Amino acid sequence: MLRRTFLSILLLAGALGAGSGPRLVTAVDSIGITVSDLDRSVDFYTNVLSFRKVSEFETDGDQIEHLEGVFGLRLRRARLRLGDEFLELTEFLAPKGRSVPLDSRSNDRWFQHVALIVSDMDRAYNWLREHKVQHASPGPQRLPDWNKNAGGIQAFYFRDPDGHALEVLAFPMDKGNPKWHRATDDLFLGIDHTAIVISNTEASLKFYRDVLGLEVAGESENYGPEQERLNIVFGARLHITALRAATGPGIEFLEYLAPRDGRPYPADEKSNDLIHWQTNFAGIDSEQAAGGLRNAGSAMISTGVVELPDRKSGFRKAVKARDPDGHAVAIVEK
Repeated sequence: MLRRTFLSILLLAGALGAGSGPRLVTAVDSIGITVSDLDRSVDFYTNVLSFRKVSEFETDGDQIEHLEGVFGLRLRRARLRLGDEFLELTEFLAPKGRSVPLDSRSNDRWFQHVALIVSDMDRAYNWLREHKVQHASPGPQRLPDWNKNAGGIQAFYFRDPDGHALEVLAFPMDKGNPKWHRATDDLFLGIDHTAIVISNTEASLKFYRDVLGLEVAGESENYGPEQERLNIVFGARLHITALRAATGPGIEFLEYLAPRDGRPYPADEKSNDLIHWQTNFAGIDSEQAAGGLRNAGSAMISTGVVELPDRKSGFRKAVKARDPDGHAVAIVEK
């Protein structure tokens, strides 16, 4: 599902479009995932995937309830680092949310994942097998040479302990950001992007490019048996668009041209449900960001701009909303 994913990164020089108007965000700060057991997840991401925990805190109270849109909550959150990129894992001690549906598919619109770059796919796959990760793909897929932008890229989907989809990617020497080719003994190098399933590319561009201010880095149409096996979606044909901020992981749109039977994001999804992912953006002015989101007709998760009483979270103010398909985004002011 990510041939373009791969592409996206490689095409950083050829931006196909840019937002108009003021930029609401300056960087992709981190990718957030709701988990059921923080200790178990931190153990998995640090010991299996080589992330490093940089902070952890526990909190409750009115302000965090207004930010997360969940009443009566108490949560624990850990910030992890791999290379230059960050992941945030959140466990809701109360109230507990719903599990990831067992029949989730890669073309359902609540699908989101992060793509981790590895220095050697064979080593990475063997390592993941040793640690008995759950397969989401039958095995690593090598993208075909007819796709000039993605040929030779290797990819494999698997799941974390809660069933969240993850991907490992390995680039041939002529593809990918140059930083992924630095000499190193490390196996897991960093987060290249987060991918989200969308229903309409133009609608998503209006949000991420025109409202938030990201820039398009590339696009492609991907199909064929390798793509089908990677996604486990028979007949998969995807329009993939890659966007980037100045720093941080990229955002990749996955629009399924076929099949068109992916299910919509649940209207009653909450931040404590385990299908909840969010992309955390750094912004300059949270009030301006909130106004821009409202003017764009975004569904709000927070009650507005929320100012937190302490710096446990690493920021002073934040606003949370949904993109056109329901994926959560947070804009934080540090």
